[in-house]
This record gives sequence, structure tokens and C-alpha cells, in this order.
Amino acid sequence: MANTASENRALSEEELQDLVASSDAGARDPAGGVGTLLAVVAVVWSLFQVLLASPLANYILPGDVINNSRQVHLAFAVFLAFMAYPAFKSSPRHYIPIADWLIGLAGAFIAMYGFIFYQKIVDAGGLADDVDKWFALAGLLILFEGARRALGPAMAIIATIFLAYVFFGSSDIVPDVIRWKGASLKKAMSHMWITSEGVFGIALGVSTKFVFLFVLFGALLDKAGAGNYFIKMAFGALGHLKGGPAKAAVVGSAATGLISGSSIANVVTTGTFTIPLMKRVGFSAEKAGAVEVASSVNGQIMPPVMGAAAFLMVEYVGISYVEVITHAFLPATISYIALVYIVHLEAVKNNMPTLGNRVVSMGKTIGGMMAFFVGFALLCYGVQYPVGWIAAAAGDASAVVLSVLIFVAYAVLLWLAASVPDLEPDDPNAEEVELPVVGDIYKSGLYFLLPIIVLVYFLMIEQKSPGLSAFWATMLLFVILLTQRPLKAIFRGESDMANAFTQGVADLIQGLIDGARNMIGIGLATATAGVIVGTVTLTGVGQVMADLVEFLSGGNLIGMLVMVGLLSLILGMGLPTTANYIVVSSLMAGVVVELGAQSGLIVPLIAVHLFVFYFGIMADVTPPVGLASFAAAAVSGGDAIKTGFVAFFYSLRTVALPFVFIFNTDLLLIDVTVTQGILVFITASIAILVFTAGTMGWFLTKSRVYESVALILIAFALFRPDFVMNRIQPPFAQIEPANFTTALGDASEGSEMRLVVSGPDFDTGEIKETTLVLPVGAGSGDDRLTASGLLLLEEDGVVKMDEPAFSSPFADTLQSFDFYGDNPVQIASVKAPSDQMPKEMVFIPALILLLLVAFVQRARITREGVPA
Repeated sequence: MANTASENRALSEEELQDLVASSDAGARDPAGGVGTLLAVVAVVWSLFQVLLASPLANYILPGDVINNSRQVHLAFAVFLAFMAYPAFKSSPRHYIPIADWLIGLAGAFIAMYGFIFYQKIVDAGGLADDVDKWFALAGLLILFEGARRALGPAMAIIATIFLAYVFFGSSDIVPDVIRWKGASLKKAMSHMWITSEGVFGIALGVSTKFVFLFVLFGALLDKAGAGNYFIKMAFGALGHLKGGPAKAAVVGSAATGLISGSSIANVVTTGTFTIPLMKRVGFSAEKAGAVEVASSVNGQIMPPVMGAAAFLMVEYVGISYVEVITHAFLPATISYIALVYIVHLEAVKNNMPTLGNRVVSMGKTIGGMMAFFVGFALLCYGVQYPVGWIAAAAGDASAVVLSVLIFVAYAVLLWLAASVPDLEPDDPNAEEVELPVVGDIYKSGLYFLLPIIVLVYFLMIEQKSPGLSAFWATMLLFVILLTQRPLKAIFRGESDMANAFTQGVADLIQGLIDGARNMIGIGLATATAGVIVGTVTLTGVGQVMADLVEFLSGGNLIGMLVMVGLLSLILGMGLPTTANYIVVSSLMAGVVVELGAQSGLIVPLIAVHLFVFYFGIMADVTPPVGLASFAAAAVSGGDAIKTGFVAFFYSLRTVALPFVFIFNTDLLLIDVTVTQGILVFITASIAILVFTAGTMGWFLTKSRVYESVALILIAFALFRPDFVMNRIQPPFAQIEPANFTTALGDASEGSEMRLVVSGPDFDTGEIKETTLVLPVGAGSGDDRLTASGLLLLEEDGVVKMDEPAFSSPFADTLQSFDFYGDNPVQIASVKAPSDQMPKEMVFIPALILLLLVAFVQRARITREGVPA
């Protein structure tokens, strides 16, 4: 791939599809009976996963199969990996060598080992015996080889290093700080393969339960034609503006991100059309590719269908998927707003021409798009009311009634679609580019919104599990794929019904195959990452790494966050996003929360996981191994490394935002009212646009250095008003620990007090600190103290603390302290809330300064005649 990109030649459509296939679904595509057999296996895997997610799973599938569904999932993934991915570049592509058949079948058998020999393992107490350990070792080796083929060598190498550490952790070559006693082959293999601590752990479970259905949903929606519809709509709405193809690429990629979890597939799908048009209006090959990369990669952070790592957060953080996408919504939205602004500034700076001869005002375009997105959101939210009325009126028959009504709505929308011609992909290299008119084409794909509405309804309104929500949306897509062609034929008065239905069946089968092949890499990534997680849990190296990072960062939270970000970027050079997230979050997430508490900052766990996720997706951009950048360069004919650097520059907002929401959790909509949420959205949008203008060196005209610095400082003040206000008026007053109970009684109900607790660490005996946030409830000071579960004893002016009761609110937080050592656990300081002006007051001087910069630039434009 690197060679291809370095030739600076745009690849043909066939070569691009080969690029996507080799990266996402496997480069091997045998014909004849073997090809049919592999297609059948892929379809069976997809149907098994759909059945597993269905409400009927417990009635149709045996309980043993459901309980061991992770083993079945991995068996399919391993077998298809050896069928679809050649061992080397020189290996045959059109047939499968005998060795690959043998290894694939052996891998599938060993993946199912825990299911086949379930009773034997249970009788052995869930541990491996002398036979099991050799099968487990063979299974790991086959898994690593499959991961090497599907994901590249880095994943297998890193997993091998971690596994070697399990065995040889006591060796002299291992640094003292991470040395441990080592494990026997039996113990290690039992932990990694037989239990659910290693390969068959949480990550593979999430891949089995949730991720497959969403990947399949995307594959089927794309096969139905939604991808082309979204791109056409984006070009119809934005293509006529200055830099229009780039703006359409951003919006089209955001929409395509709903149905594609792969950055590379997203780049090629939208990029084959958008990149040539961007070059036509004046973007260089590298900048055109970089815009596509930046917008495609961000598709993974855009709700409601985010990247696979978002589903892992549900398990790792212990919150619902609804909460995950709620927290992720605002940063993702303003990130895309900023990217549209970036390409607008590029177009203005270079005075780029527009495409076509249609003249539409910018205000009308923005207003129309806002109306569409707000209307769609209100539709998704408002559908609960008629559904509720029907459920109340129809009772037990409501499911049948609702199903009929959905089909009627689908039929009506399909009738509208049949009234206009089907959308055909345009040729971006044609001499004359005719931009589609939204008013002419919007009818052709409105029915594609129905599965998305169903998905959002079950996720957000009914709050069903992600797997069940995706199941119902996928069922609707089954109906759409099977019926859209025949029904359109009927509505258009055509007679070739049989052929239309046959094509629909073929579309459905191909969608099932695509979904399964796209899951091979994710299944292997989550399984292989399980080895790394298993090593952390078996050896305890996670705590050692935490201490090491804390030492290297000097206990500074920002320093640690920078190190976590760098670790994500470095690992991301070889690991896919999902595996990268699993590794870094399992090693570092808890450490950041703990260090934040020691620094007096309460960092929500979801904020840290989103921080790791954001830096994980940046790895697809960053040179020298950003795969999405290589894919874009292959489309544009530009230099891959330069494309990566430009894309990284365009993605600076994606680097900055995680640091912002760690310190200002309002951006994640944590503990904010509706009014506050609207205010946060408006100010954050302004802030990200101002930050973009500052980093691009262009606001109303080319900025002077001091103007760019001022713009970045204004953005900081809008993003972090608390930082500025805390310097003017401290939010807390220091109270003597001995006066804690009195201060607790004086505090107003609903406020918070902060206690800095100091004492010996249970493991090391070293003195450490952490911060407790104590909500102030009703009653007197003594009543409030009793409700907190804290047991305090004052001696000689020192407020000592006994171990809290097991069920008390702070039992988990304080369990790492040694309450029975020579040094007591004590309250080091108490912070009571003090009167402070609302932090939003900082917005006023920041916006005044912004207006001042605008006034200065406007005056310069008038004076010098510089174009805006």
C-alpha cells in the first residue's frame, strides 16, 4: 500500500476496491464451489448473530450455545480469517492452500474447545489440565497468526510480548520495576483460554453481543443504497458553495459514518467521488485527501452508531449505551462543525471557484440543513407519543399494529421514491459536473431513514440493549432489501417482478456476506486484545505501569494525559482502533481517575474512556502508518505521508477536545440541565470555530500572529470559563479538619464539600492522598456525617479515619488505604464551597475581545482592500 501511494498515482476503481477488501474484508476471493462454501459460512455466521440477538434466541437456540456464544463467534472469525486473508503478499489470491484449510479448521475447533469439552472443564473446577493447556497454546498461536494476517504484524507482536511477559516475568532481562514471579504454562493457558479473563473476556463478549449487529446493520444499509443517497444529498445541499465539494465530503462522510465503522471503507466510499471534485475546485491532492480522511475518521465518534469501542465502554464504564452516546454527542457535533469551517477557510484563503452555476445563499443552505437535522431529531423523539397511544389502545396486539404501520409508512415512502428515477453514482471526472438538486432527489431515499429511526427509538426512547435495538433495525432492513425492487417495479407499472425479487434476495445475501467479512478483523482484534487484558489481570502489571506513568509525569495530570495520548498514537500505528482502546483504557483509565482525585479534580470515568477513544481514532490519521491517509492518497494520487500530516493538522480539534472535556465535563453533558446544555452547545460551537480560525491563521482575513494568539485564548476562555473564574474567585474555602463537622452543618443543602484524605497505601505502605466529594444532604452536621458513612475520631487536632462500613458510599474509594498500619488515615484538608459568580460571566469579556478582533480585521480589509 505504501508503494502504491508513493507512486503519486490515483488508483482505479478496481484497485481501490481491492485496497478496501485487503484492509477490511480479506484480499482473497476464490471462485467456484470454494467461493460458494465461504459465502455460505459468512451468511450462516450473520444469521446466527441475528438469531442470537433476537427475542426468540432462548426459544430457538440451545442454552449451551447461548452461554458459549463467544466461542462460536471466534470460531467463525478464525476460520474465515484463514480463508479470506492470504499469509503473504505473494500467497495465492484465487484459491486456498491446503495449509490454510487445516489451520482454519483447527482454529475453529480450538475456539469451540470450551463448548465441546464444557463438562470436562467444569469437572476440573474451570481450570486447564495437562491436555487443555496444549490445545490452548495452539489456539493462541493460531489466533495470533490470524490477527497478523487480518490486522498486520503489530497486533500479534504486542500480544506476543505480553504473553512472553506472563511466562518470563521473573527473568533478569525484565526491568526490576515490572518483574514478577512468572506463571506456569497450565496457569497461563487456563487464564487466557479456559476462563473468561483472557481471550473470551469482556471485549469478545461485546463484539459478539453488540458490535456484529451494528456492523451488519451498516453493511445492509449500504447495500440498500443509503450511502450513495447520503452523498448525493450532501452534494445537492453544499456542492454549489465555495469549497462546496469539501463541505459535502464532510457532511457526506458524517452520514456515511452512520453505516460504516471502517475509516478506510468510508474514505474510499465517499472519497472516490469527493476527492476529484475537491481537486477540480483548487484543493491540492494532499489537502483533498486530508479533508476526506479527517471527516471519515470522525465518523467513528458520531452517534448514534459509533465505532466498536463505544460498545466496549458500556461494559468497561458500567453505563448504558444511551448514556455513552449522550456524552459523546456534543464533542462529535462541534468537531464536524469545525471541520466544515476549516474547509470553508481553505476555500476563502485560496479564493476557490464554485461548482455549477446555481446560486443559493449561504444562510438559506445552513438554515435548510439545520431544519433537516432538528426535524429529524424531533421526529425520532416525537414518535414515542403515537407509539404510546397505539400501545395503550391495542394492548397485546400493539406489536402487530405497529409493524403494519411501519410497513405502510415504508410503502408510502417507497411510492414517493418510485416517482423519481433511481440514483446512479456520478462520474466526478466528467467534463461537466451536474450537481443534484435536493428538491428533485430527496424523495428517492427517504425510506432509508426508517431503519435509523427504529434504531434510535429502541436505543433512546425504549432504552433497549444495543443488540436488541440493532436487531429490530436490521429486521426492517431485511424487509427493505427484499421488497424495495419488486415494490418499485409495481409502483412504476413494470412487469419484471420475479427478476426484481431475485435481485433483492441477492442484495440481502451480499449484505450478509459483507457484514460477516467486515467483522473478521474486529472479532480477531477483540480476542487478541483479550490476551493483553488477561496479562494485566494475571500479573498486576497495570498497577506497576500506573505507578511508572505517575512517576514519569511527576504527578501532573496534564502530563499524564499527554503520555496517555502519545501511548494511544504510538500503539495506534499498528493496532486497529478497537484494540488500541482496549489496551490503553485497561492500562491507564483507572490511573487517570486516581491521579485526578489526588490532584483534587474529580474526573468521570467516561471522560477518560472517551479521551482514549479520541486518540485511538487519531491513529488512523497520523503518519507514518495512518491507514486512512494511505487510502485517501491512493484515491487522490497525492503523497501519503504529506496527506497524513495535513489531515493531522485538520484534526487538531480532535486532539484538543479530549483535554477540554476532561477538565470541563459540561461538554459531555454531565449533570447539566436542558437550559445549561443549550448554552454549552452554543458557546462550545463558537469556541471550536474561534479555535479553528486561530489555528488556521484566518478569521475575516489573514490573521496577524497576535490575532491568532488572541483567538486561541478566547477559545480557551469559552471552553474553560471555570479555569478563569477560579483564578478570580476560588470556588472553595479551606477549613481546618477539626472544624469539619461544624462546616458540614453550616453548608447549604445540595452543595458539595471536598475532603482530602491522606494515609498509607495498602500495598506499598507509602503515604498517598485522594479527594472525596461529599454531597450535602438534609439534617444537622452529625446527621450528614452519619449518612456519609465516614467514621472520624479527633486526637490532638488530627482527624483520624476508621475503615468505612462495607456498604457505605466511600467504601470502594477508600479500600486502597491501610487503616491498620502504624500511620493513621486522616483528613488532610477540608474544602467548603464559597460564594462565586457564575462561571458563565467569563463569556462576556471573551466575546467582547472576539468582537474587537473582528473589528480590527474588518477595518484592515476596508483600509487595504484585502478580500474577506
